[in-house]
Amino acid sequence: MAYVINHQCISCGACEPECPVESIYEGVMQYNIDPDTCIDCGICTEVCPMEAIHPEM
Repeated sequence: MAYVINHQCISCGACEPECPVESIYEGVMQYNIDPDTCIDCGICTEVCPMEAIHPEM
């Protein structure tokens, strides 16, 4: 199950460099996670100051 970034994202960019497989990318309004390349490691959740990253349900 991939992780997703919700509307609480403030586009700070803290998560992008932490992703070991470069699944996180900057979108128009917020950062996004590519579900096809996400390896479900959860590292991004640890660095997000807004707690905007959660497992996809």
